[in-house]
Amino acid sequence: MQDIREALKERILVLDGAMGTMLQRYKFTEEDFRGERFKDFPIPLQGNNDLLSITQPKAIKEVHAKYFEAGADIVETNTFSGTTIAMADYQMEDLVYELNYESAKIAKEVADEFTKKEPNKPRFVAGSIGPTNRTASMSPDVNDPGYRAVTFDELRIAYKQQVEALMDGGADILLVETVFDTLNAKAALFAIEEVKDERNLDIPIMLSGTITDASGRTLSGQTAEAFLISVSHIPLLSVGFNCALGANLLQPHLEAIANKTDFAISAHPNAGLPNAFGEYDETPEEMGEQIEAYLKKNLINIIGGCCGTTPEHIKVIADIAAKYQPREAVTLNVVKESH
Repeated sequence: MQDIREALKERILVLDGAMGTMLQRYKFTEEDFRGERFKDFPIPLQGNNDLLSITQPKAIKEVHAKYFEAGADIVETNTFSGTTIAMADYQMEDLVYELNYESAKIAKEVADEFTKKEPNKPRFVAGSIGPTNRTASMSPDVNDPGYRAVTFDELRIAYKQQVEALMDGGADILLVETVFDTLNAKAALFAIEEVKDERNLDIPIMLSGTITDASGRTLSGQTAEAFLISVSHIPLLSVGFNCALGANLLQPHLEAIANKTDFAISAHPNAGLPNAFGEYDETPEEMGEQIEAYLKKNLINIIGGCCGTTPEHIKVIADIAAKYQPREAVTLNVVKESH
């Protein structure tokens, strides 16, 4: 099968849209989340979307297939909260390996089916590695700024377990996404490099940060450019941004990094900003129009959608992306200091 690095040179690749938005359409009950296996589990499980890869695998498979049908080249595994740290909320730390393995396996099966049908458009699986619900570079307690709810090493160990399971399940790429704290991301990247060394495998890595608000900074205080600089020591397939903002608000941050790196640039924005009910109203056409502005400026190599986006959005985005050439990698002239 074609390597994703080759595919990236030929065309703009399309990433899928939101998994959570699609799963809401199923209106799964507490019983659906539990399935037979967890029917006597001591705490509520509704809302643990990653668990659905075990209890409702058919639905997960359907969502992946819908995104591939809509034109996606890459789907993300259903593993956004797939670490022991995030799963502690549901007392399911011991299920982490299985959750990641099964999620990757399901996505890979669907990807292989589509690649077989259209060998000229290979489909890829990105192992989704979310940010966890703890932050390593800031204190959650305003009265104790030196306190940390998690250590770098705890994050590294948790991410390593997730990475191993995603790779065992068949992920083609690893996507460290929705990065609000760069130190968390560094722990994930460190864990990935460890696994790559141990297995002597070179799996491509995508990294996607989150600019949290109009200040143009990540939650841990970095501008887009500072974020790029702080992760550029790792050989990444792509760097970019997702979540928090709609496509138009994300554009200046993409512009800030597009001519400063030879990594591919990715974006998967939300379908606008949430309304008063926390729902996303932006139509596929509205979103497509804003994304076309990126493509006209030659900012993008990989494009998809985050919260509120559906296969309908991805279809519009894929149709637009097909008309444009991918952004060409910038050749950076590194000036060496003379001593």
